[in-house]
Amino acid sequence: MSTSTIPSPRAAKRVERFETVVIGGGQAGLAAGHYLAERGIDHVILSDEARVGDNWRRRWDSLRLYTPARFSGLPGMCFPAPPDHFADKDEVADYLERYVARFELPVRTGLRARSMTWDGTRYRIAVDGGTSILEADSVIVATGAFQRPRVPRVSSRLSLAIFQIHSSEYRSPFALPDGPVLVVGAGTSGAQIALELASRRKVWLAGRDTGHLPRRVLGRDLFDWLWPLMQRATAHTWIGRRMRANARRGGDALIGLTPRDLRQAGITRVGRVEEARGGLPLCGDVVVEPRVVVWCTGFEPDYRWIELPVFDGEGRPRHDRGVATDLPGLYFLGLRFQHRLSSSLIGGVGADAAYIVDQVARRCDALVEA
Repeated sequence: MSTSTIPSPRAAKRVERFETVVIGGGQAGLAAGHYLAERGIDHVILSDEARVGDNWRRRWDSLRLYTPARFSGLPGMCFPAPPDHFADKDEVADYLERYVARFELPVRTGLRARSMTWDGTRYRIAVDGGTSILEADSVIVATGAFQRPRVPRVSSRLSLAIFQIHSSEYRSPFALPDGPVLVVGAGTSGAQIALELASRRKVWLAGRDTGHLPRRVLGRDLFDWLWPLMQRATAHTWIGRRMRANARRGGDALIGLTPRDLRQAGITRVGRVEEARGGLPLCGDVVVEPRVVVWCTGFEPDYRWIELPVFDGEGRPRHDRGVATDLPGLYFLGLRFQHRLSSSLIGGVGADAAYIVDQVARRCDALVEA
């Protein structure tokens, strides 16, 4: 790494130069850092969290992974729990923190990328919370699959008397006002939150049925059978392309949770929320009167800070296996079904990270030879 100073209209800022900058200090960024360190590639990992793992610590209190521990480790370090254990959010956060310490990864916390540009030779990254401009030959954008919470427009037409919250801000039933709750979104997060709330209050669950899978098959955990398929069904195979298309159309199937479980908990299923009537949500053809609405409606990409023409009409990066197709030296990691169905999972991101770092290493070699 080299350091120099450039003039600025306000105050001079240092310029720090690296071979590679990784943006994002979650599982994807850490997996990339592991392989970069193995290759001896000069790099830094930027995290906008105050502490490694905080993106997990902020999630709802009862959250657990739906993959067992044996499928939940990052490269080079198994998840420290019995193979069949389903880790909670704090265990995941602590694991990520220990991962950084074990491999001495160069993570800088409290730094959010504000802008990124390309001068034809290097990428320039300005950050909030820092005193430097970063320059790099290569950049790995590892901000993951969960970026900006998606809330339908109909939310603005609901009565101000209804308390609204996105699942990314939900913590526990005790943090919500009393009264009936409408949970919007019937995927894994929505179903789990609805079940938790139903123990104490009236709950409606809005959204289409995403299907369900058993937790165990022939005496073994579902993922003992499913994981090999998830690794082989890539975006370059027919079955992988079909699975990716299905994944983009809707939520994942519920695992170990059936419609009967929801009914027995007293949860009432209603249609999708697309309109409001008199300030109340219209669910299909039924108007409900909740005191609280929890939006479990997922996330959307947020790359507004990247000032480069590398995105499609829906704001998604144009890439092949995470390699940007429009500019050299730009990579994406941790995207939903980036190359495999497991690409955005803790136990699956490592394979994509290894591939991306291999491309970075080749670029480093080519620049040295040039």
